[in-house]
Amino acid sequence: MSAHPAAGPAAVSAEDARIAAKPALRRFHQASWDEKLIFELGSPGERGVLVPAVDPAITEALGGLAEAPAALRRRTPPALPEIGQQQVLRHYLRLSQETLGADLNVDVGQGTCTMKYSPKVNDRFVSDERVAGLHPLQDTSTVQGVLAVLHRLEGLLREVSGMDRVSLQPGAGSAAIYANVAMIRAYFADRGEADRRDEIITTIFSHPSNAACAKTAGFKVITLHPDADGYPDIEALRAAVGPRTAALLITNPEDTGIYNPRIADFVRIVHEAGGLCAYDQANANGILGITRAREAGFDLCHFNLHKTFSTPHACGGPAAGACGVTEALGPYLPRPTVEFDGERYWLDDDRPHSVGKIRPYHGVVPNLVRAYAWIMSMGAEGLREVAETAVLNNNYLLHLVQQIRGVSVPYAAGRPRVEQVRYSWQRLHEDTGIHSEQLGVRAADFGTHYWTSHHPYVVPEPMTLEPTESYSRADLDEYAAILSEVAREAYEDPETVRTAPHRSTIHRVRPQALDDPARWSPSWRTYRRKVVEGA
Repeated sequence: MSAHPAAGPAAVSAEDARIAAKPALRRFHQASWDEKLIFELGSPGERGVLVPAVDPAITEALGGLAEAPAALRRRTPPALPEIGQQQVLRHYLRLSQETLGADLNVDVGQGTCTMKYSPKVNDRFVSDERVAGLHPLQDTSTVQGVLAVLHRLEGLLREVSGMDRVSLQPGAGSAAIYANVAMIRAYFADRGEADRRDEIITTIFSHPSNAACAKTAGFKVITLHPDADGYPDIEALRAAVGPRTAALLITNPEDTGIYNPRIADFVRIVHEAGGLCAYDQANANGILGITRAREAGFDLCHFNLHKTFSTPHACGGPAAGACGVTEALGPYLPRPTVEFDGERYWLDDDRPHSVGKIRPYHGVVPNLVRAYAWIMSMGAEGLREVAETAVLNNNYLLHLVQQIRGVSVPYAAGRPRVEQVRYSWQRLHEDTGIHSEQLGVRAADFGTHYWTSHHPYVVPEPMTLEPTESYSRADLDEYAAILSEVAREAYEDPETVRTAPHRSTIHRVRPQALDDPARWSPSWRTYRRKVVEGA
């Protein structure tokens, strides 16, 4: 991992002095190890663990053979790193010192991702052998405890959403959206309407996964843009619906933080055209215990448990998703479903109308256990307090950020937002030539960051912030002070921003490699072939 060359002693001293004069800012300098990939470390013959002898039961099952038959063995050993335990520990500790995250910094800048605190006591539950030691192919009689947790979690999410059935099989929010799209397709196929109902409607500020999943499933996607106030345009919806409409997939509140007060009308219009409505509740953190999918008339919904219900994001995975449906769509849920007959829990795989498996086995069980523990610890009143605190935090930060030179808040002028805001640095860019991405990189020199927006940028020079309920007033004051300082630099010392980072390990990614599929390297083997050997 490469870093920007460190500034000289005089420059560092001057900057430290300037930061010290501002109590809201802290001096920060991140470790930079220039650490190699683990495949490049070690040497032939090194070992970090002694492989145990073959279990006698396995030897017996193989008819007394000391090793597996040749047909079951690899022709060549796997190309694994050969490295000692101390080097492994050193490697990952060094990498951990080069990262930022929800447990380390004020992580309100990952808008739409709901970066909240994940209680560490929940990690103890999932590391317990009674969870960590389970295998998905065990007989259900030996996993009654974890099946009980999954069944009860489904019940809690039914109460939160108002839906009649819930599946926890999706491995993430996008997988849950795809499950919902698959169920919509199966529903109309059973009614002989699949060929005719081939259009799905979404909005530009709903999560892009809605459009992506619909397109992947073979639907034509119609995207609605906002009206002058930032709400999804209801007249555009009326013009879009018709006999070809299969469904509306919509996020509410959208990624602007604006709640659509006409959501029930949107659902009614689509229903009158014969379509279904799926509620993307990835932004549910600001409405828990306040409003539900059922009361708005939705047929399906989904949650991101790694957002709203506190399970870790873990650098992009593993996540956990959940999809909920009304009774009419229950037969189409992914299989198997977890059932309870009053005495035992069991898996129902005999579901002829099911869309099948969305992922192997039964979802990301460790994160499902974490989500269950978090909801149980919060209770119904606690969930509503989460939403109220998240909204309060968001609007307090909105008040602070609006005072920063160069920032604007597009749409719904003067109105409060729900759990997040998509800001614009367009004025600052016009004044200084500095882009939002450059401000975000400079923010890393203060031990934090922010995310801009999905592409394409509808809001120019965007910045999306979502404080959640986890952060204190002091945290939000510090974060706003960092943004204010970076904006001041853009006006008074733009070269410092353009050449950032100076005190962080992050580096600027060359986009050419991302735009050229021929250079994509999803594995070490591919990287060696394309980059190392092909150089």
